[in-house]
Amino acid sequence: MLKTYKISTKRRVQAVEITSEVRNAVRESGVKNGICVVYVPHTTAGVVVNESYDPAVMEDLMAKLSQLVPAGMGYRHLEGNADSHIKSSIVGNSASIIVEDGNLLLGRWGGVFFLEFDGPRDRRFHVKIIEG
Repeated sequence: MLKTYKISTKRRVQAVEITSEVRNAVRESGVKNGICVVYVPHTTAGVVVNESYDPAVMEDLMAKLSQLVPAGMGYRHLEGNADSHIKSSIVGNSASIIVEDGNLLLGRWGGVFFLEFDGPRDRRFHVKIIEG
């Protein structure tokens, strides 16, 4: 089963929790055991599994990525968003999560986050559930 979701980001750099959408896709699929793949097709965005309990974790992650790869540093890419492409390459564009007994096998505080590096934009992400 494949589900596509739309998301609108509000800031240039932003983490948006999408755990509930991913859980709903697993439920709707009816798959009890398998793999859930979350895929972001954009070259200036990504996806990560990390702590969802304390929002400061994602704030720290996004701040550190912006510190490591700052905007406007004389990159050769003409669109002015080279930092966004680099950040996306660092975090990656997909996450695989085991599905067991119809549930995502996330840790106690785990969540799934869409990471925007070149917003605000209208985006999408895909959730593929594979039985097995």
